[in-house]
Amino acid sequence: MSSARVIVSFFLIIFFSISYGIQEYSLPEAMKVVEALEKIQNEQSAGNQTIFKKILITESELNSYIAYRIEKENEEVMKVLRLKLFKGNKVEGMTLINLRGQKIPKFLRPEMTLFFAAKLEVKEGKVKIHVEDLFLEGQRIQPVVLDAILMIAAKVDNTEFTSINDWYELPYGIKNIETERGKAILYY
Repeated sequence: MSSARVIVSFFLIIFFSISYGIQEYSLPEAMKVVEALEKIQNEQSAGNQTIFKKILITESELNSYIAYRIEKENEEVMKVLRLKLFKGNKVEGMTLINLRGQKIPKFLRPEMTLFFAAKLEVKEGKVKIHVEDLFLEGQRIQPVVLDAILMIAAKVDNTEFTSINDWYELPYGIKNIETERGKAILYY
């Protein structure tokens, strides 16, 4: 690994470790996102919309919403997911994965912190995540490792396995997403 990548990796780990310690969130911020998604669904269900409308969600609101959902759904595998939003649908983040008590391949640890940089591609109400950089505890890894984790998580949750390379449906009514520094714009 080049010295530049080592330095970038080090600063990513320090930045996310300091800023994301434990997953605390603001319930009012999480509810703002819940209400925005409900508004989008209600307006889309009413139909007859010819012009795109948009709703702005801040990075803090989005992270509060994610933490709220993880807690509300009593997520067994993903314990933390924090995102940083940048211009051009670029995102960076960290996630804490807990696979304790699961049958896992030897190359995986029971508890892992993953750091990633990705670009979102949005098309026809779906999103695809193009992982550009992926680190496990500071060590660069290939996205296939993330797929292995997703496969284990699907087994734990008794759900269908989806790959990081798959297209995912956006919440009902959302047609497009654009990110800027510190915010996401939802078009519906």
